[in-house]
Parts: sequence; structure tokens; C-alpha cells
Amino acid sequence: MTQTSLLDRLASLDTNTVSDALDFLGLPGATYGLRPLWDCPKIVGRASTIQLGPKADAKPTVHLISPVIDAVQTDDRVLVIAGGAEGISCWGDILANAATAKQIRGSVIDGLSRDIEGSESIGYPVYGRGVTMISARNRVIQIDSGKPVQMAGVTVNEDDYVIADRCGTVFVPATRIEEVLNLGERIARRQDGMVAAVRTGRSVAEVMHDKEFEAIAAS
Repeated sequence: MTQTSLLDRLASLDTNTVSDALDFLGLPGATYGLRPLWDCPKIVGRASTIQLGPKADAKPTVHLISPVIDAVQTDDRVLVIAGGAEGISCWGDILANAATAKQIRGSVIDGLSRDIEGSESIGYPVYGRGVTMISARNRVIQIDSGKPVQMAGVTVNEDDYVIADRCGTVFVPATRIEEVLNLGERIARRQDGMVAAVRTGRSVAEVMHDKEFEAIAAS
């Protein structure tokens, strides 16, 4: 199956459904606290991982994240940025404009953003822990990229799948994406049927009984 069709299938789901699919399969991936930093749209794509860390000396250095943005060559990327420092920004409007020019789909930061109005004004989605005004310059640098990173306790590898919406952010291992999608689509159909049943007057206690959810995995 092509990458485009896999991304389209993932985009047809929401984070709740994908999280449920991961639960059924016993896989990590759902996170807590990585939420939209403005009223931005859902993002779905492949991870470009970036590891940040504290700046240890006063030597001039390339601005964090900029080398990764410059290297992007496809339109399926989501920047997955780990290692944010308390109170310090990891993202801003200049980076957002550069990312938009490269057709990057959005950023997920285990940390904070500044200049959030600048990202919003150009429609660039930013997910993270919150906002600040304090610059990363001379405080935080890029340590590595394209390697596994920890995002809110979840290990994310380069090219893993990312889905983020109003409920938060979920990462799906690239090696399990079709399995997760197949199960997620079954869950979505089953839950649509459960909603319809409640609306027609069926007992919610019956509809939401554990056996109904167990039947999803068996179907």
C-alpha cells in the first residue's frame, strides 16, 4: 500500500480511535499533554525526529531545528521535537514560516513555543505543552536528528506515523501501521454503531458493556 493511502486512512480516524487500537494491541504511542497551541487543524504525517538539549558553551551555533527543515524533501513530514526545557521556547514564527515553505505538515513539541500568533496567522499547526516568550537562543540547541526520541514517555523513531488533534497526539510505529489502521477502522465502525444504538433508545449500560468492546478485537 502506498504511503499516501496509509496517511489518508490514518487521517480518516481520530486520536481517540487510534489510541484505542494501540490499547487493544498492547502498544505504546498515546501521549498526554501534547495539545494544540492554537485552534489548529488535525495533522497526520511521518515523523522527522529532533533532539534538543541545553547549550553548554557560548560558541555560536546553527539555530536549532533549521538544518532539519532545510533538508526536508517530501510533503509528508511532521517535526517531532524532543528535549524542551522548562520555560524556554523550542519553536517560533520564523521557523513556522520556513516549515510552511517546505510543505511540512506541522510540529509536535515536547516543550514550549513562542510567537504562537505568528504560527496561527499562516495556518501552521503547532502542538506542545504550552507557550512562553523566552527565546531558545544561547539556552537550547539541537543535539541530533533522525534518531529515536522520547516524547511524553513514548519512544518515537524517524518515519513513525503521527496523528494529532484536539484531544492530543498519538505516535504509531511504522512497522505496525497497517495493523493499527485495520483495527482502528473496525473500532470506528463499531463505535458508530454504538452511538446509533444509544440514539435509538438502547440501554447505554448494555451498549457500553465490556463484552461489546471485546467483540471489536475479535471481529
